[in-house]
Amino acid sequence: MLDEPVPAALLAVRSHAWRRYFAAAAIFALGIGLGWLVRGMFITPQMLPASLARQAATAHVVYSPEVRHPVEVRADEEEHLVNWLSKRLGTTLKAPKLGPLGYELVGGRLLSGPQGPVAHFMYQDGRGQRLTLYVSKQRGEPRDTAFRFSQEDRVSVFYWVDGNFGYALSGEIRREQLLQVAEVVYKQLNP
Repeated sequence: MLDEPVPAALLAVRSHAWRRYFAAAAIFALGIGLGWLVRGMFITPQMLPASLARQAATAHVVYSPEVRHPVEVRADEEEHLVNWLSKRLGTTLKAPKLGPLGYELVGGRLLSGPQGPVAHFMYQDGRGQRLTLYVSKQRGEPRDTAFRFSQEDRVSVFYWVDGNFGYALSGEIRREQLLQVAEVVYKQLNP
C-alpha cells in the first residue's frame, strides 16, 4: 500500500486546504495590525493616580538627596523658573509659598514624565528636610479627585488631579505633617 500512488481526490483536497489556512492566518494578522493601529482612538490613555504617586516619589528620591545640584534653577530666580516651567507645561504655574510652615523654595527643574513635561519644585526646612511638588499634565477628560495618600517605601505622597493636571507632594515625613502642607499647597494653587 505504501508504494501505491495517492488518489487524485486526496491530492485535490490537500492542495486547496493550504489556501484556507493561509487566508485565516492573513485575516488574523490583519485584525491584530488594525487593532494595534486604532488602539488609542477609542481609549484615551491616562496616568493612573497611583502611577502619579510612584513617579513623584521616584523623582523625590532621585533629586532630594543632592547637595550640589538638587535643582536646575535656584529659588533666587523664581520668576524665571515659574515662567519657564509654565511655558513647557502650557499653563500658568505657581510656586506655593510654604514659609509659614517652615519650608522655603530651593528651586525646581523640568522632568520628563509619561504624559510629557513635568514641573518639579523643591522645598527645604531649617533642618534640611526636603519636600517636592510634582506637577504633570493628565491626558483625557479633565477631572477632579480628592486627596489620596500613598506610601512609597520611606516617601509619603499626597496626590490629586485637578482638571488636566496631576499634583503630588512628596516627603520623608509623617502623613499628618505632609497632609498639612498639601492642604496649604492646594489652597494656594486653587484660590
